[in-house]
Amino acid sequence: MSSLRFRAVEKASNRVAKQAISPNKKTSEYFGADVFNKVAMQKHLAKETFEKINQAIRQGTAIDRALADHVAAGLRMWAMEKGATHYTHWFHPLTDGTAEKHDAFIEFDGQGGLIEELSGKLLAQQEPDASSFPSGGLRNTFEARGYSAWDPASPAFIMDNTLCIPTVFIAYTGEALDYKTPLLRAIQAVNSAATEVCHYFDQDVEKVVTNLGWEQEYFLVDDALYEARPDLALTERTLMGHESAKNQQLEDHYFGAIPPRVQSFMKDLEYYCYRLGIPVKTRHNEVAPNQFELAPIYEEANLAVDHNLLLMAVMKKIAREHDFRVLLHEKPFKGVNGSGKHNNWSLCTNKGVNLFSPGKDQEANLQFICFIANALMAVYKHNALLKASISTATNALRLGASEAPPAIISSFLGSQVSDILSKFENSSIEEAVRVDAKKKLKLGVGQIPEILLDNTDRNRTSAFAFTGNRFEFRAPGSSVNCASALIALNSAMAAQLCDFKIEVDQLIAAGKSKEEAIFERIKAYITISKPICFDGNGYSQEWQIEARKRGLDCQTSVPLIYDAYLSEQSIKMFADTKVFTHHELIARNEVKWEIYTKKIQIESRVLGDLAINHIIPVCTRYQTILMDNVMKYKQLFPEEENKENLELIREIKSNISAVRAKVVMMTESRKEANLIEEAKAKAIAYHDRVLPFLDDIRYHIDKLELIVDNELWPLPKYRELLFTR
Repeated sequence: MSSLRFRAVEKASNRVAKQAISPNKKTSEYFGADVFNKVAMQKHLAKETFEKINQAIRQGTAIDRALADHVAAGLRMWAMEKGATHYTHWFHPLTDGTAEKHDAFIEFDGQGGLIEELSGKLLAQQEPDASSFPSGGLRNTFEARGYSAWDPASPAFIMDNTLCIPTVFIAYTGEALDYKTPLLRAIQAVNSAATEVCHYFDQDVEKVVTNLGWEQEYFLVDDALYEARPDLALTERTLMGHESAKNQQLEDHYFGAIPPRVQSFMKDLEYYCYRLGIPVKTRHNEVAPNQFELAPIYEEANLAVDHNLLLMAVMKKIAREHDFRVLLHEKPFKGVNGSGKHNNWSLCTNKGVNLFSPGKDQEANLQFICFIANALMAVYKHNALLKASISTATNALRLGASEAPPAIISSFLGSQVSDILSKFENSSIEEAVRVDAKKKLKLGVGQIPEILLDNTDRNRTSAFAFTGNRFEFRAPGSSVNCASALIALNSAMAAQLCDFKIEVDQLIAAGKSKEEAIFERIKAYITISKPICFDGNGYSQEWQIEARKRGLDCQTSVPLIYDAYLSEQSIKMFADTKVFTHHELIARNEVKWEIYTKKIQIESRVLGDLAINHIIPVCTRYQTILMDNVMKYKQLFPEEENKENLELIREIKSNISAVRAKVVMMTESRKEANLIEEAKAKAIAYHDRVLPFLDDIRYHIDKLELIVDNELWPLPKYRELLFTR
């Protein structure tokens, strides 16, 4: 065994579980302790200021300078009491991560000394420059002014003695350079549109809130083994490595007993999450070895997205303290399940009514069917866009691999909802919707059974499944910002609800009753959106053929999938909902193509380096040992008895030659692609001409791993990476 690999495996095998933090308190007693929440605000803000800031948050109204000054003073006092010395505007650039620049709480006092200070101006807005973040041409480096502006709806928090203030990040022209800005726009768009539709059923509805519950999957790898794998360290996935004889085929890891080291990590992670106000609730072993999942109580979407990004940062920090590395890559290991981040999406009114839940009376059930039908229409119309919103170079390795939803967006509704919609579609207006003498609505399809509330989806191949009182968008990858999927989904839903309202109002103006108009449009939507509804096996070849017949988007090239953002339909939809301007869409696609190219470029370079400088020298050394053995063997035995060794030498030679030749061809293809200036064309070139070499080269290296002496192989193998405890 190579010395580096030997030391890494030995170190990993000697790990013991670190003692987890024991707060000796109930979780409720320290939940949100490091968050400037309502309890902290009441303590550190004047009553009038507290009431005004809460009203502004509830109504989404702007905060004036005087109010910002009062909030800043209280926020600084609270933060310094907690030991904070710096503050930062914490934002979400177009990198799927977060960004921060720390400034100390200091200003000159005018007498040669310093005072601790945080003004309302600094709280509300900063100019962090941040010119190196991707912008897709929205700003040039020499005029790179970018502004971060406070988002009061997401409370400030303290991390490592730094006060973190959640903010948006925009160009000096006002165009979005982040994920939070369009997310807030999309949340507002669906709030406005859904509230208008709710008024058909309840005039007292004032607001519709988007709720999100994410499910975060991840792998843990021992730190020493991670350091001994340059591909993991540089790309977060293994670019080579033969499957272990045992992986997940016995299904013994799923929901199994959590290993002591992992449980210790999980306990500390939960402790820090609770202090930061992240309501993590569920933890368990996932299907693949060393794969795990945690999920929170559902929250308002803007806050939930912030919490998920914060969680990913905290996970990495706590993992290091337990001698682990967290892998958030969608497919770090070939041959075992990858990781996703299921987004559970629902819409609720300010009165606490879930619009995707059946109601207690007929009118509420008509509202339920109305919003289900509109959601299906939104997904049907924009299935290509929804796929584009979750497509990345890394997620492409996971989708459709018999472990995650296929790379075709479809919706599974379950037998009960499908039956309800079918009856509704096949009913006449008189049968389906009636109003009696007391003006009570009668829904002809009958009372929707209560069991529907627990109607959990069992079809794991559906990308967008109805699961009782919400839709579960399963396609997003484990490493991404949840906002990307939510922006597309909320925008599509908002646009669809606006269309519905216009159509219903037109029918009412033409003389139809409200109930007749609503019924007519819902019935039409159920029929039109049928192609998106699929309850069968999404992994089957038959579905691939059927999906094309239905007109669903079946594109598999990630660079071409991104074209959905720039379709005439998407441009109009985003403009109508005021979520993205045409210019912003063009810029974001430039960023997506550039990131795709760079991901494949880095993987190609790393694989080429490992193949030439690590794998081939070791294989050549082993080949030489075999050749020496053959020469000595010939002196003692007839030549025909050397046949097996000679075949082994030829097999090694063949695989080495293939690796070397393919690395050269991959390098040449990369050089040719690098000469292309246009972002989309370059990304396509990397997808078509560079990406295929990664699997080709890996195939031969994995063959060599099975042949070469285990003592010589330089990198930790899958059986070591996946079964370390």
